Amino acid sequence: MPSFTLLAQSVLSGLFIGGLYGLLGLGLSLSWGLLRLINLAHFALAFLGAYLTYTLSTAFGLDPLWSLVLVPPAFFGLGVLGQLLFTRFGVTQFGSLLVTFGLTVMIESLIQWVWTADYRRLEAVSWAGSWRVGRLFVPRAELLALLSAAVLSCLTWAWLRYTWTGKGLRACAEDAEIAAAFGVNRRRLALLLSGLGAAFAGVAGAFLALIYTLAPTQIYAWIGVVFAAVILGGLGNPLGPLVAGVVIGVTEALTMALTAPAWAPLVSFSLLIVVLLLRPDRV
Repeated sequence: MPSFTLLAQSVLSGLFIGGLYGLLGLGLSLSWGLLRLINLAHFALAFLGAYLTYTLSTAFGLDPLWSLVLVPPAFFGLGVLGQLLFTRFGVTQFGSLLVTFGLTVMIESLIQWVWTADYRRLEAVSWAGSWRVGRLFVPRAELLALLSAAVLSCLTWAWLRYTWTGKGLRACAEDAEIAAAFGVNRRRLALLLSGLGAAFAGVAGAFLALIYTLAPTQIYAWIGVVFAAVILGGLGNPLGPLVAGVVIGVTEALTMALTAPAWAPLVSFSLLIVVLLLRPDRV
């Protein structure tokens, strides 16, 4: 039986990885739930943002957090451009899955061409290390990622719930024709939401660069568990992926502490299967 300290540290680690799951799933949940577009390229954009953060820090000497100022606005434009193309060619929900998978492969190839397939590790001295709290260790970068995920999720939830723009987006998701009859411009709102989703991917990418060693093929390692967090949390619900991500992260960490690391991936998919069996209407 593991010690109490090991279990407590495992729970803490699960919270941090769960926050990153929620941050990665935020933009995907919004585009899937409100626009009915399954954007697999969201993960590739996050890794592109991670590599850009790496380059800004290593080649130009900028603090990695500067990428949060530079990368998300650029990605916002990419998200708007992508939505314009989806609208122009009338891409359906299933079609978006195929199209964005192709875009994912293209972005992965671009990353390999520019940065090669070698592993890259960002040594950010200002964010390296941990704070010690009793017997536990709190990594600085992971804590900042969790706080950023919580803040962005809460702000997005408040925006969708209390602003006219957010109410218009929710109305379009419920019935686009009735919303248009009341003067809601779905096209503009879709452009805005797609831009925000891509910007959130850029934010997640900065923390991926801060916390993990980067390799282009790792794009696909995140897809399954983040999809599970998005579906468990509820499509279009900004707080859902964060809550579900934390649940998955903690259960995975405890599973690794109590059994073996090989069992951890079964947790998220077991939860997903149970929820889909009980509530098939969640997708």
